[in-house]
Amino acid sequence: MRTIVAPYGRWEPATPAQVASLLSAMPCPWWVAGGFAIELAAGRHIRDHDDIDVMMLRPDQHHLWSALRGWECWAADPPGVLRPWEPTERLPGSVHDIWCRSGPDEPWRIQVMLDETSNGRWISRRDPGISRLVAEIGETSSDGIPYLAPEIQLFYKARQPRPKDQVDFLAILPHLTTSQRRWLGEALTRCFGTHPWRDQLAC
Repeated sequence: MRTIVAPYGRWEPATPAQVASLLSAMPCPWWVAGGFAIELAAGRHIRDHDDIDVMMLRPDQHHLWSALRGWECWAADPPGVLRPWEPTERLPGSVHDIWCRSGPDEPWRIQVMLDETSNGRWISRRDPGISRLVAEIGETSSDGIPYLAPEIQLFYKARQPRPKDQVDFLAILPHLTTSQRRWLGEALTRCFGTHPWRDQLAC
């Protein structure tokens, strides 16, 4: 297991299987996101990971407490500054990230990202004009782990691609279907105008 020292303590990211074991009882949708989502879509290991991301919809945030009973959850408020999140607090729209660990002296294990929803649709917080039915934003791995559809994950990585984002893009590109390439290409055009990934999608 890889250990990363962050400003707020060390990270030892849970595996997707461990995340599924913790969250599978929640009565709401959730998806492994980030680089691990790309690996689940590709069906193979691609690179090392500093953390593991999980996406949930904002109205479902309270279910996290029942799933992670006894854990600490800290909110990024404003982004980049962590503070304790109490079970009775409903996080405002300005808070998108929650760091979770099993105790005060334990490493951070899971980062939860809250995304927006309306009328059964996922709404991109980057551009509310980009949306899809909630039922269509995820896929499930062969061992039953839900993960964010790769074209949506790539859209989130596309704003300022880091070297690891480029690695993820090139690794999953051969696996994208025509409809996934088209959706991502249209989202990139709408949000950024031009983008270096756009031509490689061959839409």
